[in-house]
Amino acid sequence: MGVATTPLYDRRASASLFSRLRTARGQADPFPIYAELLARGEVVPAPWGGFAVTGFAACDQVLRSRQWLEPDREWRERQGAGTRWNAPSSREMSHTLAALNAPDHTRVRRAAGTFDRSTVERIGHNVERTTDRLLDAFTERIRTGEADFSELVCEELPVATIGEWLGLPRADWPTLRQLTHDQVFTQELLPSASQLALSDTATAELRSYFMELVRDRRAHPGNDPVTGWIRAWDAIEPDRDKADEAVYFLVLFVVLAALETTATLLSTMTLRLVESPERWGMVADDPDLVPGFVEETLRYDPPTHVISRVAPEDTVLGGFEIRRDEMVHLMVAAAHRDPARHADPDRFDPARVPGHLAFSGGIHYCLGAPLARLEAQILLRGLIRHLPRLTLVRPPSMAPRVAFRRLLNLDVALA
Repeated sequence: MGVATTPLYDRRASASLFSRLRTARGQADPFPIYAELLARGEVVPAPWGGFAVTGFAACDQVLRSRQWLEPDREWRERQGAGTRWNAPSSREMSHTLAALNAPDHTRVRRAAGTFDRSTVERIGHNVERTTDRLLDAFTERIRTGEADFSELVCEELPVATIGEWLGLPRADWPTLRQLTHDQVFTQELLPSASQLALSDTATAELRSYFMELVRDRRAHPGNDPVTGWIRAWDAIEPDRDKADEAVYFLVLFVVLAALETTATLLSTMTLRLVESPERWGMVADDPDLVPGFVEETLRYDPPTHVISRVAPEDTVLGGFEIRRDEMVHLMVAAAHRDPARHADPDRFDPARVPGHLAFSGGIHYCLGAPLARLEAQILLRGLIRHLPRLTLVRPPSMAPRVAFRRLLNLDVALA
C-alpha cells in the first residue's frame, strides 16, 4: 500500500462533517455523521490539522501501542502560548494521570493503586444502599407525574459513591458535581473561548478545594484513600509540598473521571432501557442480560466519543504519513459502529459479544472501569426490580459537546 499525502482539499472535504458534529442536531445524533466519516476511510485528515481515526482496528492499534503518546505537558508547551493547549485548565490537566506518559505515568499509577476486588466489593455495598435510597425517592416522585431520572438518580449516584469513598462532606457534593461539568470543556475536541473560560474558573475552584482537602487529611489522617495517597507519595517524594500537590492531582483526576463519565453511562443506559418496552421486558425477564446490557451501552453510545494521541516520531497510520507531534483523534464512538468489527452495528443488542474501546486501552485503560461497571449493573438491576416500567416523555437534550457526552435531562413517566 502506498503512503498518502494530505492535500488541502482532503481537509476541506471533512470540514463540513465536523461542522455538523458541533451543531445541536449533530450532538443529539452524531452517528450518521460518523458513518459518513467512516465511509471516507479509517483515517481521514481533520480540517484543523492532524487526523481523525474512525476504523475500529486502527483505533485499537493506537490505544494499545506504547508508540503513541498522550498530549502531555511538554507537548502542550510546544503548541505555543496562544493555543487552547496552554489555557490554565489545560496546563492543570497536563499534570494528571490521564495526560502522563511513561515513566511518569508508571510512577503515578503505582501510587494510585487500583480498584481491586476487595475495594470494589466494599464500595459496592455503599452503591447498593445509595441506589435503593435514590430509587425509593424517585418512585415517590414519579407517582405524581413525570420526573427527570438523570438529575435525580444518574447524577446523584456517582457523586455519592465517590464522595463517600473519599470522605467528602455531603454538603459539597452538588458544587463538585457542577464544577466537574464545567471543567470538562478543556478536554473537549474543539472548545470555544467561552467554554475554556468556564473550564479555567472551575479548575481553579477545584484546585483550591482539593488542596485544602489534602492539607486537612495530612493534619487529620484517617482510614480513607486520600490519607493512603499521602502516605504513598511521602514515600516517593521527600518535598512535602510537592507530595501534597501530587496527591491533589490524583484526587482531581479520580473525581473528574468518576463523576462525569459514569453519570453519562448511567443516563445513556437508562435511555436505552426506557425508549424501548421490548428491551425493558427482555432484561426484566432475564436479569443475566444485565452485564451485557451495560457493555452494549458502552459500545452503542460511550460516554467518551473522542480520545486523542500524538505521534512521537514520523510514522504511518491507515496509509497516511503522520508527522512527529501531529495529533490523531480516535473517534471511538464511530469505531464502535464499524461494520468490519460488529455485524449490524446500529442495532442495540445486549446479547452481542462485548467489544468496545469505551475505557480506552493499553497503559491508559480506565482505572475506574470496575467501579463504573458496578454502578451501572447495580442501578439497572434496581430499576427492573423495584420500578414498574417507565416510558420516555421526550427526547433528552444534550450538552454542547462532541468528545464527552452528557444528557441534560431524561424525563420519564410511568408507562
